[in-house]
Amino acid sequence: MKLLPRLFAAACWAAALFAYVLACLPRPPRMPFEGHDKWQHMLAFATISFLARFAWPHVAAWKQFLVFTGFGALIELTQAIPALHRDASWADLGADMLASAVALAIASLLLAGLRGVYPPRT
Repeated sequence: MKLLPRLFAAACWAAALFAYVLACLPRPPRMPFEGHDKWQHMLAFATISFLARFAWPHVAAWKQFLVFTGFGALIELTQAIPALHRDASWADLGADMLASAVALAIASLLLAGLRGVYPPRT
């Protein structure tokens, strides 16, 4: 794997870990879009999905979408744990899925335009 895809992969894993930790904290710190939970979900999942598309361009976008749907479901299941004092929501999962689908579509279009240039050849 060349350097640029590795950087995208590292950023994707870091963003996913960051999103999961924030989603699990009983009292998360103040974040952009405070009070607009769906926008926070969409920003996180759009970022992670976009990074993943460039990290693993050889993996079909629909497979990546399934992975991020599962990740969103994991977050919601975790938030359903009473000790965390968080609220699980189907609407949050829907926001995750919408943002992931849009980001993967945009990234796929960009990758199509970069065909022959990205990903770098080994």
